[in-house]
Amino acid sequence: MPQFDVSSIGFYVLDILGRPVSRIPEGGRADFIEEIRMTVAGTAGATGMDCAILGMKTRAVTTLGTDDMGDWFLAKLGKYGLETSLVRRDGRVQTSSTILPVRPNGERPALHVPGTATLFEVADADLDAALDATIVHVGGTGLLKRFDGEPTVKLLKRAKELGRITTFDLIQATPETWKLVEPCLPYIDYFVPSIDEAGEMAHDRDPARVAAFFKARGVKNCIITLGADGVHVSPQHGEDFHLPAFDVEVFDTTGCGDSFTAGIIVGIIKGWDLRQSARFATAVAAKVAMGLGSDGKLVSFDDTVSAMNSLPVKTSKVQAA
Repeated sequence: MPQFDVSSIGFYVLDILGRPVSRIPEGGRADFIEEIRMTVAGTAGATGMDCAILGMKTRAVTTLGTDDMGDWFLAKLGKYGLETSLVRRDGRVQTSSTILPVRPNGERPALHVPGTATLFEVADADLDAALDATIVHVGGTGLLKRFDGEPTVKLLKRAKELGRITTFDLIQATPETWKLVEPCLPYIDYFVPSIDEAGEMAHDRDPARVAAFFKARGVKNCIITLGADGVHVSPQHGEDFHLPAFDVEVFDTTGCGDSFTAGIIVGIIKGWDLRQSARFATAVAAKVAMGLGSDGKLVSFDDTVSAMNSLPVKTSKVQAA
């Protein structure tokens, strides 16, 4: 029996966010804004943090710097309750960090220092410990210079040999990312990209065709987030379906996709079917979008279930498959 519910492996980044930012002041002038936060973020970091907030026993697997930002980050992971014995520290570069000036509509351009994400790898001696979880989540392919490619395939393959459930997400996908992702697909049980990322690799924007593209290459379940238009789900068994987003006031979209993945993971651990898991994940993303940063207004499992059962549903142009 695995020790953890989820092991979240890969890209962890410190986000420094400010909102609302409608312009960059000229010269050395200053504008006044309403809020600034530092948060745990990243395709593995935010997902792991949100899993912990939602009550999952979560292990963090990543690399941070030996700088002050790394100290803050490690303390914050501990505060959320993540187990951090496989968080390595490396002083050659700074902790991966991003400055995000969040626009009034919730969009967020980014200024990013790759930092320790480029050094991350899972040592052979750490491999089975990193996989000691019911669900193994790998997040960040495309920014993990040492781990991308064969090391990721090796880890996912070993996870399946151990009988683990695998979830997978990437970041900043380009057509070139495809060569890193394709060998991973046969070892992915739940692939949870955005339509922007998945469409870039599949050279298509139709969610059903994009999902079919990845399933034909080995993915068991393909769950494509569509932003304000909800989510398209193509399960391993049964027909594709669409779920709309919840109708909430959006403060910031940072981490919404990562939090959605956390919701899917929680649903799997709870033993729910994929429709119920996706509905819960949509509520998780809505709670995150209502605040600033990758946790937003996410506070607990029970509060999120309440939101799932009470928030109004957005009228979507996307129809169920």
